Amino acid sequence: MGIIVVVVIGLIAGLILSVASIVFAVPVNEKEEALVGVLPGANCGACGFAGCSGYAAALAEGSAEVGLCSPGGPDVAAECAEILGVSAGSMEKKVAIIQCAGTCDSVSQKLDYKGIDTCQAVSQMWSGDSACQYGCLGHGDCAAVCPENAITVCNGLATVNTDLCVGCGLCAKACPKHIIIIEPLKFTQHVRCVNKDKGAETRKTCKVGCIGCMKCQKECEAGAITVTNFNATIDYDKCTNCGHCKEVCPVHAIQ
Repeated sequence: MGIIVVVVIGLIAGLILSVASIVFAVPVNEKEEALVGVLPGANCGACGFAGCSGYAAALAEGSAEVGLCSPGGPDVAAECAEILGVSAGSMEKKVAIIQCAGTCDSVSQKLDYKGIDTCQAVSQMWSGDSACQYGCLGHGDCAAVCPENAITVCNGLATVNTDLCVGCGLCAKACPKHIIIIEPLKFTQHVRCVNKDKGAETRKTCKVGCIGCMKCQKECEAGAITVTNFNATIDYDKCTNCGHCKEVCPVHAIQ
């Protein structure tokens, strides 16, 4: 009798589960699943969505553009476009740009740090061991999170191998100084400094820091450069990539 009761209970439970699976079934978007399958799975957020699954869902419902996945590049964009039955269009390669040129030879140190060897840790000690409170700390937090091993730290400064970089933006998120930006590879000049101190103060700490002299702004025929708070910035929507700003910068802060 006991066995019969157990069997009957099992049958009833199985029937309930079967009905529940039908009633509460979540509709599956086949395009979304296919898109998740072709996206790289980096979940870096460079596309502006919460990971690859979020981007795939937005693509499937038509609220996102094809080609926002920097790590995937043109190949993934083409696959996504094929799944959606749309044109992939053109996709610019983007890479990480370190907005600092201050090596150990260019920037003085204000303390001899002995502790956890990360930028995040050293930044808690009076903004870091470098005399410049704005620049690269050189302890490699960006290199540690780079999935492509595109970043190395040499002579106290992080550098990016643009051939390897996929523009995922993980390095930018890891940098406690927020000096890493993601920009199209086609641009060959960047202000390698975010120092906002007056020129005289900047010269005391760094040989290659922007001094806000405004020569680049005056010489830029495209009007792509502005100097605010003693620091130059380039508007890449206006930049013609002529490189003249690099030639006129007296401290070589534009490289």
